Parts: sequence; C-alpha cells; structure tokens
Amino acid sequence: MNIKKTLKLLGLVFVLFCIGVIVYIADYWNFIPKRYYPAEEFGIKTVTSSVDYNGNGIDDYTDIMIGARKDAENKPKYDGSYQSGGYPSDDIGVCTDVIWRAFKNAGYCLKDMVDKDIKENIGLYPNTAGKRDPNIDFRRVPNLKVFFERYAVSLTLDPTKIEQWQPGDIVTYGEKHIAIVSDRRNKDGVPYIIHNGGQPVREEDALTRQEISGHFRFDASKLNEIDLIPYEKVSDNF
Repeated sequence: MNIKKTLKLLGLVFVLFCIGVIVYIADYWNFIPKRYYPAEEFGIKTVTSSVDYNGNGIDDYTDIMIGARKDAENKPKYDGSYQSGGYPSDDIGVCTDVIWRAFKNAGYCLKDMVDKDIKENIGLYPNTAGKRDPNIDFRRVPNLKVFFERYAVSLTLDPTKIEQWQPGDIVTYGEKHIAIVSDRRNKDGVPYIIHNGGQPVREEDALTRQEISGHFRFDASKLNEIDLIPYEKVSDNF
C-alpha cells in the first residue's frame, strides 16, 4: 500500500472516529430525540395522591411532577449562589431549586417546612453544623434528604422495580444531587427524571446515571396539618 492510500485510509478512520464521538455526545446530552413511553405500555398503573393540597383539581404527585417540568422547560441557568431572602430568581437555579419549585406548584412552601423542622430538630441536620440559615438550608441536598426521610415515604432504591417508581417521586444521589421522577419511561420501563445539573435537556433518561441514595414519595395524608405550610403563607418566622 502506497503512502497516499495509507493517508486516505487514516483520514477516513479519523473522520469516522470523529463522527462516532459527535453522535455519542449528542446522544448522551439528548440532542438526538428519543421515543419515550407511558406507564400503561408496561402494564403499570400510575399512582396518584389522595391529597390535592392547593385545590386545583390535580393530585399532589402529579402537581409536583408538573412543577418540576415547568422548571425544566424554563431552563434556568445553573447557578447555586447564595441569595438574600433565600429564593433565587426564576432564571437561575440548581438541582434543589427544581424541588421547591415543584412543591410550590402543588401549593407547599418547602422552604418554610424545612426551616421549621431544622429549627425544631437541628441536631438531625448535620449539614447545618448546628447553625441555621433559612436563606440556604432548603437548597442543600443533605438537608432535603433528611427532611424527606422524616416526612415522606421511603421506597425502593432498585431501578429495576419499575412499577415502584412513580411520577412526582423524589430521588437523591449521594449528597450531591436530587431529582423528581417523570411520567415518561424508556423502552425498558425505567422512568426519566427531571433535574438540573446544568445539562441542555432537563427531563431525560438518567435515573441510573448516578448511584441512588434515596427514593421518596411525599404523602401529605400521613402528616399532621401543622407540618404542612402553604406557599401563600410564606414568612420569615423560621
């Protein structure tokens, strides 16, 4: 084989390699549209909440998922900077902001509920180091994980038990990331998650991309009324 043919072959191999890399990256970041499936496709019945806290005719679990999807569609810039007053503007946020915004859509003030529990049980929240800061505590994954361990139903960590993963569930990954479970599923029935890691597509097939550390379902019917705080009554009392 002469030098020209060798160079052409190497050039072709390089081009094919580059195309493969581009396709892989595009697929990883979901630039290539994928088909998703409803729960019914797998004979799974969607679980709904018996509670409609904000009285809008939509159950809590669905409202939470819809709220997360609204944030995903808004695509806030990834920014976890400290905010005086606690709440970041709608155009910025991180993974934890998806959660309180999702709960807001169901009528709950997650910030005040977390602040209240930290005030009353600060020793259970090691991430605070014994010092409360309502401006940021509700935007920290370790604090949310403790809160949901106390006030939500803990469920399976096994993603292969696909029927136990339902829209509006909360999933944590170590102490670094948190997401809401979608009503969309991949071809194997594993649900998508809605989250903000700064990625281009916020609702994606990524449940198993990181190690799952917690899986929760917020069932308000199991809680005392005093522990539920509506978003309309946001205050600085905590």
